Amino acid sequence: MDATVKTQDTDGSVTAPTSPAAGLQPFLQDAVVTLHAPSLVISRASGQVAEGADGFYHGDRRALSRLDVSVEGIRLAPVAGGFRGADRAEFRSVLRGLGELTPDPAVALHRRRGTAAGRYEEVLEVTNAGGEHVRCRLTVTAATDLATMEQVKSGQALEATPPRDADGIGLSWTGDDFTVRLAGEPAPDTLEAPAGRLSYDIDLPPGTSWSVTLTCTARYADGDQFPAPPAGRLPWRVPALRSTDRGFDAWLAQSLGDLDRLRLADPRSPHADRPDQFLAAGAPWFLTLFGRDSLWAARMLLPLGTDLAAGTLRTLARRQGTGTDPATEEQPGKILHEVRRGTLQLSDRRSLPPVYYGTVDATALWITLLHDAWRWGLDPARVEELLPHAEAALGWLGAQAEADGDGFLKYVDRTGQGLTNQGWKDSDDSIRYRDGSRAHAPIALCEVQAYAYEAARGGAALLRAFGRPGADAWEEWAERLAARFRDRFWVTDDRGPYPAVALDGDGKPVDSVTSGFGHLLGTGLLDARESALLAARLAAPDLDAGHGLRTLSSDAVGFNPYGYHVGSIWPHDTAIAVHGLVRAGFPDVAGSLANGLLTASVAFDARLPELFAGHGSEAGPGPAPYPASCRPQAWAAAASVLVLQAALGLDADVPAGTVTVAPTFAARYAPLTVTGLQVGGERLDIALAADGTVDVTAPAGLTVVTR
Repeated sequence: MDATVKTQDTDGSVTAPTSPAAGLQPFLQDAVVTLHAPSLVISRASGQVAEGADGFYHGDRRALSRLDVSVEGIRLAPVAGGFRGADRAEFRSVLRGLGELTPDPAVALHRRRGTAAGRYEEVLEVTNAGGEHVRCRLTVTAATDLATMEQVKSGQALEATPPRDADGIGLSWTGDDFTVRLAGEPAPDTLEAPAGRLSYDIDLPPGTSWSVTLTCTARYADGDQFPAPPAGRLPWRVPALRSTDRGFDAWLAQSLGDLDRLRLADPRSPHADRPDQFLAAGAPWFLTLFGRDSLWAARMLLPLGTDLAAGTLRTLARRQGTGTDPATEEQPGKILHEVRRGTLQLSDRRSLPPVYYGTVDATALWITLLHDAWRWGLDPARVEELLPHAEAALGWLGAQAEADGDGFLKYVDRTGQGLTNQGWKDSDDSIRYRDGSRAHAPIALCEVQAYAYEAARGGAALLRAFGRPGADAWEEWAERLAARFRDRFWVTDDRGPYPAVALDGDGKPVDSVTSGFGHLLGTGLLDARESALLAARLAAPDLDAGHGLRTLSSDAVGFNPYGYHVGSIWPHDTAIAVHGLVRAGFPDVAGSLANGLLTASVAFDARLPELFAGHGSEAGPGPAPYPASCRPQAWAAAASVLVLQAALGLDADVPAGTVTVAPTFAARYAPLTVTGLQVGGERLDIALAADGTVDVTAPAGLTVVTR
């Protein structure tokens, strides 16, 4: 994710913003978010849309910045509120003092919110449960600044756009190529368009209710950059989990609902009625195509089917680099970082072009997703169609590894305006030495070498299976990379050897201890002894916070529990480690980390955020939020499926005719049943009894392997 860029002085200190335009990123920890990509709504827990990042957004544009409900002369007292699923929310308030003959509340407001693509609907219902006949005036005040998402994220305060009367039933706003319309049904008794007010005179005898439906629509004149997919075309099977840990069940169910509403379609797909789909990275800041995020999320969801993987692969393949463009960092074979509607202004000195290729890892992850989707049963014909793109991606890996002559994949921002760091930890201060000082580019990240190793091996398997040349050469390339990694990356501290997080521009190891260890496990880059060393590191309390893995050891200088990549906890990061630990043969450590994520999911009402603070379980029973985090976030939600896969020891090799079910830490949640997984395009059901007995219903033609 693109971290907010701050001004850095020559001495390394950070200067606080001094002008309102610079602003501060709005906090979201107490916000209620509903979404149906490419739209979302953010409000307070009271239901009011009134401050900070609050608003109705469509396609990275704020269509409403205010939707405030008030009752003349009456105080609204919020009593309950929150999201219901992914695209709905409900809020209840008491109209204090109105119609009350006893201490009991008599008149209440119930707000029911629904979010659809380009549409925000809110039903306001006032109910009189008292014995008095009451009358009141309810007013809805609406406004918008039509701000871009980046303007909101950077805390810029814009002038409100004047509203116009919309045929006496509501309001409308227009700016550039963007149009917003708000209407009430029934029409308001009084419409004050210049002030943005719709007022209703309500008359309620005892035992009656009154309601109005507010509908806001937003659209671009030239259509959506990435529209919502057609209804009824979910690209995965929805499983049902029943275990002794109801928190696990709820986490999976909420995550799948959120992932459903994070789906977007590729308008370049050849078939408009069944377009390729992918997952937007997260709401609110990253509701668009991100190469790395979309690939990881699709890979995590492979046990539910391969359609999402295929759509993600094809969407990115259509935009794979074909030429060299220093301004966008496009290179032949390279997979992009992100796509926006316009230039993304990160600061006065930093901006990203609408299509930006500044990522060092997405290309390797694309190859590995194609390989893994093939093993999970993606139609061989669909795989073969993508092999030229895989060969181009492999070519990019090889060329980049040899660019400096040392055989490692590296990154450096040569534009002076792009991302300083171009791995998944892409904030400016994320790659640092143990003493807290920052590494300088070109930087070779440890996990990127693991991704490249896995991609080369997976790419070789695809080339060999489909009769294309180069398989042996790529396997040899991978083994040379592993040998170089073993020779150059490993360092030692008072607890023994471990791989540095990176090599800096001078080839010096960046010796901090990080969660990156988890991304190396299970890729094949490490031998058994090295894997055991890293498993022990991941289990130690400086990294394992009890709610997941800290991105940076708490023993390091510069550790900050609220640091975006230097002490916080990212659910997807921990889930990748859980899966890697199981693959490497360390299920006990994996189970402990998974249990931490489940504890965190309960604290966040089963909707895990992009990241949260890394104080640790010793600081309290639940984790503190990272206040500006996206929630929901695609790979945080998809982590629930990856943890379930790891718990079940689930893997597939459809070309070889096998599916493996070898439960590991799933015994903690037994008896456990999960129905509606998918392998080879068919349903897969798994039941684990309390005594460890496993019952698997697999598609015909696949042999179930247990161990």
